Amino acid sequence: MSDNYYELLGVDKTASDAELKKAFRKKAQEYHPDKPTGDEEKFKSVNEAYSVLSDKQKRQQYDTFGKAGAQQGAGGFGGGFDFSGFQQGAGGFEFDLGDIFNQFGGFGGGGRRQRRGNDISVETTISFKESVFGVEKEFELVKDNICEECEETGAHKKKTKACHECNGNGRVSRVQRTIMGNVQTQTTCTTCAGRGQLPEENCHSCKGAGTVRSKEKVGVKIPAGIEDGQQLRMSGRGEALAGSQSGDLYIQVRVTPQKNFQKSGKDIHTIAEITMSEAALGAKKTIPTVDGEVTIKIPSGTTTGKQLRVKEEGVVITDNRRGDLYVELIISVPTKLSKQQKKLLESLQETGL
Repeated sequence: MSDNYYELLGVDKTASDAELKKAFRKKAQEYHPDKPTGDEEKFKSVNEAYSVLSDKQKRQQYDTFGKAGAQQGAGGFGGGFDFSGFQQGAGGFEFDLGDIFNQFGGFGGGGRRQRRGNDISVETTISFKESVFGVEKEFELVKDNICEECEETGAHKKKTKACHECNGNGRVSRVQRTIMGNVQTQTTCTTCAGRGQLPEENCHSCKGAGTVRSKEKVGVKIPAGIEDGQQLRMSGRGEALAGSQSGDLYIQVRVTPQKNFQKSGKDIHTIAEITMSEAALGAKKTIPTVDGEVTIKIPSGTTTGKQLRVKEEGVVITDNRRGDLYVELIISVPTKLSKQQKKLLESLQETGL
């Protein structure tokens, strides 16, 4: 099947939440394994597609980075569609798809959803010049961090004992009756949150949670050449979750435009106005760049729209390599002339110029 989530659901990229939900319900009914038209693989695929596109943040990540970005650290279908209340007739009876998926623990990962800390999103605005050279930014985040006192064990002096619910395994087994028969499942132990251990006495700092709400300064190196609206991801710098992987930090970057300068990949484009005499006779002209000012040589006989290249005045690529600056020349025609200027131009006109 296609890896394009929009194609899987049969909707446009601009589809609204309501259109996505309607399309998903139709596909889910068509592909459900208990239907004559059922197809388990397609059923899993449309669920995966909807679980991403129905989540605003995941949809943005998918639109920016594709499938890999949307499911980074998500453990398969983690955080998928809430099926509660979605019922469908099948052979004269109704069933709740939400119950079935809960019993199996979700598709993928051997029936176990990977627990992880929450992601965090922040936004920063940088200047055009900073987008050319790159810049380092520091954020002060208030978030759940690993408790330093107990080192995420949640236990005073790090003294723990085996969980009485799962006997230290971190998972519990149970048999449930479903429309597909008796199914044995393993789920994360809710008593110990999958750690298999419980504190003999709760940590005095985090009260047994293993994490504390605190401030953390995070330095981010924004690369040269970044465009307005691009997003950076710092793996593991989001919310901490005791005994599990931390979430990620997403940085949305806004670039303030700078008059007369535009980036195109690693190159920068600008416009310079020249006079009629400079165009005809040639000249040397000083123009601004993101570094300062440079002098360019205008060849005689220049016409409007001609581009000149100034090497190594573009976006930084490496420490000793940069893109180029392209200068488009526009001949400025005066709208008001002095008597002397008009007389000189009339004389030139008589010569055929």
